[in-house]
Amino acid sequence: MNRQHQVILSLGTNQGNRLENIERCIVCLHKEIGTIIKVSKLYETPSWGFESEKFYNCAVILNTNKSAHQVLDECLLLEEALGRVRQDAEGYQARIIDIDVIAFDEEIIASEKLKVPHPEMQNRLFVLLPMQDLNLDWRHPILQKYLHELLVLSEDKSNCKIIQRLETPLAQIKLDHFNYIAIEGNIGAGKTTLTNKLAEDFNAKTVLERFADNPFLPKFYQDQNRYAFSLEMSFLADRYQQITDDLAQFDLFKDFIVADYHIFKSLIFAKVTLAEDEFRLYKTMFDIIYKEMPKPDLYIYLYQNTERLLSNIKERGRSYEQEIPAEYLEKINNGYLDYIKSQKDLNVLIIDVSDKDFLNNQKDYIYILDEIQNKISK
Repeated sequence: MNRQHQVILSLGTNQGNRLENIERCIVCLHKEIGTIIKVSKLYETPSWGFESEKFYNCAVILNTNKSAHQVLDECLLLEEALGRVRQDAEGYQARIIDIDVIAFDEEIIASEKLKVPHPEMQNRLFVLLPMQDLNLDWRHPILQKYLHELLVLSEDKSNCKIIQRLETPLAQIKLDHFNYIAIEGNIGAGKTTLTNKLAEDFNAKTVLERFADNPFLPKFYQDQNRYAFSLEMSFLADRYQQITDDLAQFDLFKDFIVADYHIFKSLIFAKVTLAEDEFRLYKTMFDIIYKEMPKPDLYIYLYQNTERLLSNIKERGRSYEQEIPAEYLEKINNGYLDYIKSQKDLNVLIIDVSDKDFLNNQKDYIYILDEIQNKISK
C-alpha cells in the first residue's frame, strides 16, 4: 500500500449557525471522504472580495487514498448535501458552507476543474492563519516558500479573530490507551493495509512482516509436503529476529506501535501445514521462543470469508499465491478462531470485514475505528 495523500482543505461559512455548519462539515468529511487528523482553530474573518456577513473559517488536514479530483468531486457533493446552493451570478457570494482544496501533498495540478495549490491562498489570511495552526512542514511547490514566509509576504491585513478551538474527530478514538497493537488475519485479509493506515493517522511506529523475502514461500505453494517444515521454521526464525530487533528500537511504555502480525500466527500456520511429528518438534521450538515475546495490548483479528479472501488474493496478483485452495484458507481461519478462543489473557477484538473495503470506502474505515473505540470503552 502506498502512503496516503495529505490534503489541506479550507472551510468557510457565513450563513445560518456558522459554528454548527463548520462542525457538521468536519464530521461529514471525516466519515465520508478521508480521515481528518488535524483541525485548526476557528477564526471569524471579514468577507473577502464582496460585502456580506462575516465568515467563520478553519483548515483541516485530511488523509486519503483518493485522487485530488475524487476529493474535489466528493467535496462538491458534500457542500450540496449540507445545503449549499450555487447561484449563476458572477463573483463571490454568501454561502452556508464552502470547502476549498488548498493543497494536495506538494503537487502542482492545473486542470480545468482544479488548481492546487489554490491560486489565491497566499493572498488570504483566512487561509494562511488556520493553515499555520496545523504545524505543517509544507512548502508551496510553485512559490517555493513555507507558510511563515507566505504570511510575512501577504498583503492581506484583514482582522481575523480567533473564536475557539475545534475538536479533531480522531481525538475521540483513545488509541493512546495502548502501546502495542497487533493486527492479524488470514492471507489477503487486509492486515498490512489497516496497519499502515492506523500508523499514518495516529502517528504510530510500524512492525511489518517481511514475507516477501522468504525464499521458501513460492516453493511451498508448488510443493507443500516437501517445503512445509522449511517454510515454517524459516518464518519462525525470521519473525522472532524481526520482532526482537524492531521492538528493541522502541520504548514499549512510551511509543505507540502497530504490527501487522503476532508471532503466534507461526503456530497456527504450522498446525495446518505440518505433519503431526513435524508439528510436535516445531511446537517445542515455538514454546521456547514464545515465552520471550512481548504480548500486544490489543490483538485485532480481521475476519474475512473465504470467497472474499480468494478475490483479494487474485486482485493483488502475487503469482505464487494464485493457486491457494479455498480449503487451505478455511483451515487457517479455523485455526485463528480456535487460538483466539483458547487465549484467556489476550485482549482480543474480532472484526468481520467480509463486506468492508476500508482502503477505498471511508465509512468502512470509520466502522473499524468505532469498533476499536467500543472495545476500549468496555
